[in-house]
Amino acid sequence: QVQLVESGGGLVEVGGSLTLSCGASRGTLSRQIVAWFRRAPGKEREFVAAISPSGGSTYYRGSVKGRFTISRENSNNTVFLRMDSLKPEDTVNFYCAAQLASRDYVDPRIHADARTFRSWGQGTQVTVSS
Repeated sequence: QVQLVESGGGLVEVGGSLTLSCGASRGTLSRQIVAWFRRAPGKEREFVAAISPSGGSTYYRGSVKGRFTISRENSNNTVFLRMDSLKPEDTVNFYCAAQLASRDYVDPRIHADARTFRSWGQGTQVTVSS
């Protein structure tokens, strides 16, 4: 089981951009499906995006498609979430999660479900000011 660490959160203005990073302090991500989830205060955790081990398969939540881009650098053991055109409703905690992949494919039926993932980071806060 990998140990995940997120970074890159912070304060940004509406319409601005941030790139979050998810690294492994223990273990390797190269064989893992990695996903980003988010949780607003008092709300359920919700799926944002996921990427397959090679990076060749990705899947996004509809509301972030075209604004967010998930990518990975296996050589650096890191997965990124580039967020553009940020909105006030993007003010939430973001978490990365990882699960050993059985194949190089993101299956939305499986990987958009938080229960699929065994490894989680502590989260990084994003605040979008209007």
